[in-house]
Amino acid sequence: MKPLLAPAIAGLAAVALAPSAHAARAINLHAGTAGELAEMCAANPNQELGDARINYCHGFAQGAVDVLVHFEGEKRTFCFPKPTPTRTETLGQFVNWVRADPAHARFQAAAGLYRFLQDRYPCGK
Repeated sequence: MKPLLAPAIAGLAAVALAPSAHAARAINLHAGTAGELAEMCAANPNQELGDARINYCHGFAQGAVDVLVHFEGEKRTFCFPKPTPTRTETLGQFVNWVRADPAHARFQAAAGLYRFLQDRYPCGK
């Protein structure tokens, strides 16, 4: 290798191997209650961890609904209308439902979401 190229290559390698200012950092999010889940769902995406909180909310809700639908089978206690509302619309309604009654906020997160779905989207109506 030519002597003049060695410092340039070493500098490029140092930049490539250095930690990025934009490197992902590990975060731990958890919603134990419906109130905590609603706050995740209502997060401002422009604030620190806002997008992560919203993504947690959406992922939690989708997973919970998938499990509920699987275990309820034919005996459904909630039914989404046609056309199905968006996940964002539904979770916005969930936030309002939780905030409307302090008792709702105390439910375990999945149980609160389940009760909301039963209240908001009952089958046969």
